[in-house]
Amino acid sequence: MRGGTPAILAKPIETRILFLRDQRVMLDADLAAIYGVSTRVLNQAVKRNRDRFPEDFMFRLTETEKEKVITVCDHLRPLRFSPSLPHAFTEHGAIMLASVLNTPTAVQASVHVVRAFVRLREVLATHKGLARRLEELEKKYDGQFKVVFDAIRQLMAPPTKPRRSIGFRVEEARPRYRVRRLGRRIGG
Repeated sequence: MRGGTPAILAKPIETRILFLRDQRVMLDADLAAIYGVSTRVLNQAVKRNRDRFPEDFMFRLTETEKEKVITVCDHLRPLRFSPSLPHAFTEHGAIMLASVLNTPTAVQASVHVVRAFVRLREVLATHKGLARRLEELEKKYDGQFKVVFDAIRQLMAPPTKPRRSIGFRVEEARPRYRVRRLGRRIGG
């Protein structure tokens, strides 16, 4: 811990929030790192206080969800070798977890976690609100500004990266060597 905040906060908490089962959640490994405890200690605290974590606060990932999360998030690669399935905590579960752990770091970091969830909710609401407002304007002005509305939609859409081809690419204009073909003699 440096300067009163956990070292993990150098990487934004928003990047650790995942979308699973139509909910925004954080995994136990990420919360343990943020709250300054090991994942084992965190899971023991959950097990001791199971009545504080109903289904809408916490759930255990399935095997397929675990594989999906590991492939999407590079920082969760060590989970691949874990025999147990990780827990996923909603915003309320993350707050409850801080109160269960009751360490100074956890209490302090819980404020940052709540702010991260709130920022994410605001960004999503702004994006939905903008899309809704654009639809209203499009209905109002019909065909007059169709080109403008299409251009705005393209700007709102997430950028798509062109897929790179796999394999070896030759970038020379022509070969600088002679090709010898069977049955024909070169030079003679």
